[in-house]
Amino acid sequence: MSMRAFAELLDRLAYEPRRNGKLRLLTDFFARTPDPERGLALAAITGGLDFKNAKPALIRGLVEERTDPVLFALSYDHVGDMSETVALIWPAEHGVNEPPPSLSDVVETLATTGKAQLPGVLARWLDTLDETGRWALLKLITGGLRIGVSARLAKTAVAGLGALKPDAIEEVWHGLKPPYQGLFAWAEGKSDRPENDDPAPFAPAMLAHPIEDDTLAGLEAAAFTAEWKWDGIRVQAASGTDRQGQRVARLYSRTGDDISGAFPDLVDALPDGVTLDGELLVLIDGRVQTFNTLQQRLNRKMVSKKLLASHPAHIRAYDLLRQGDDDLRPLPFEDRRARLEALITAHGHPRIDISQMVPFETWDALTAARADPASHGAGDDADAVEGVMIKRRDSAYVPGRPKGPWWKWKRDPMLIDAVLMYAQRGHGKRSSLYSDYTFGVWTDEGALVPVGKAYFGFTDEELKQIDAFVRKHTTNRFGPVREVIHGRDAGLVLEVAFEGLQRSTRHKSGVAMRFPRISRLRWDKPPHEADTLETVMALLPAGERG
Repeated sequence: MSMRAFAELLDRLAYEPRRNGKLRLLTDFFARTPDPERGLALAAITGGLDFKNAKPALIRGLVEERTDPVLFALSYDHVGDMSETVALIWPAEHGVNEPPPSLSDVVETLATTGKAQLPGVLARWLDTLDETGRWALLKLITGGLRIGVSARLAKTAVAGLGALKPDAIEEVWHGLKPPYQGLFAWAEGKSDRPENDDPAPFAPAMLAHPIEDDTLAGLEAAAFTAEWKWDGIRVQAASGTDRQGQRVARLYSRTGDDISGAFPDLVDALPDGVTLDGELLVLIDGRVQTFNTLQQRLNRKMVSKKLLASHPAHIRAYDLLRQGDDDLRPLPFEDRRARLEALITAHGHPRIDISQMVPFETWDALTAARADPASHGAGDDADAVEGVMIKRRDSAYVPGRPKGPWWKWKRDPMLIDAVLMYAQRGHGKRSSLYSDYTFGVWTDEGALVPVGKAYFGFTDEELKQIDAFVRKHTTNRFGPVREVIHGRDAGLVLEVAFEGLQRSTRHKSGVAMRFPRISRLRWDKPPHEADTLETVMALLPAGERG
């Protein structure tokens, strides 16, 4: 299969808005494409390919050798997407008669070609491909497809080749490697289920649906339990013994990435022969620290002894999925919880404890606990609670996000009114609209200081309104960034919602927001009535206020 066939698939997926339409495109592609090409396409779509030497800087350098750098910069500013810009502007050399590469050629070559030789190889490929092929190639090697297809949808398409359910694919997925010949053969009924003999396997995570305004009215409180939802990252910890009798232990992210290398202190702390589902936190002197503190330990392949000592990692367990040879996931939650409590008590390691249950008999009682965790059992850790998890007592642990068994009810977001200061065009479908915003609040001296950036939360209609405001009220330009009119009597006030706040030395305001988004447009409020930095600082956790 040439890159052109793969490019056609990506192009059609990018323009297909319907989920079922995307599913049909994927299933048809997998059915008519031979191995190993279809497996490599699946790996690309699910994020299973990583080309360490093919970085955006390399691509930018190549195109600037072939075109005027100023023209490229202007084009990139207008288009908003690196791969699309290069695909359109690339001036192919005349007389190149080589056939376009296959997907297998691209993957194998990128895996074996040194950094010095890669520019020449990439330029030759770009010369042999048309605009769509170049776009697909660049999207592939930079790892940012952005075609509206989740890994779950791609696996559902594989299941559609036969009589399998998507959950069956999830069960074996993390023991497989591209190009997945055994997986496709199983899906098509040509072979048995792929075996996974990993002694510390990842189990696909069970997720919860958010509580909506009318959700609780349709639920019977007595059928559910509740526990605190901690502000860390969801992890899975697994341990076992391999065929050589050696202990194997791993820590996984929610999506199955192995993050063990950054957390040797936790790997060593795990009980033998179990799989735990829990929250990764940092505990100092028995107290849960802010997410900002946890971030110092994240996204590291290795960690120093100094950081291990200053930021001790901790698992607060939610669930027990496997114990010895027993798969506990089909059991009711209450039974798994009882076994988890017994395990944690017997293990007695200071780096692992159990998440507290939140007692309640009515939804009103749980509402009160959610609003005031400190007075309902969370104590000194209340600032690290981001809501409650509500779970049916009889719920099995199943992959994905089934609606009904589990619900998440996050605490109400923090809100401030801030003034729009800068705007930048988005990427992909938003490349023609100013959709990325920097906003600020007033200092005691009467100046605006930036406190955050947001690029979502608004409706399509609100996006058009902000875009029109930006274009009409631009006062200055800094490359692709537009400065928008902002003063005490002129400007646009945005209501900004965010999940948390922490001190930051990297930001001029001294604070950084978690998950900021535009909640609504405050056309009714003049800029001088926007919030102050003092007001924002008052929202910091108690231990971080100056």
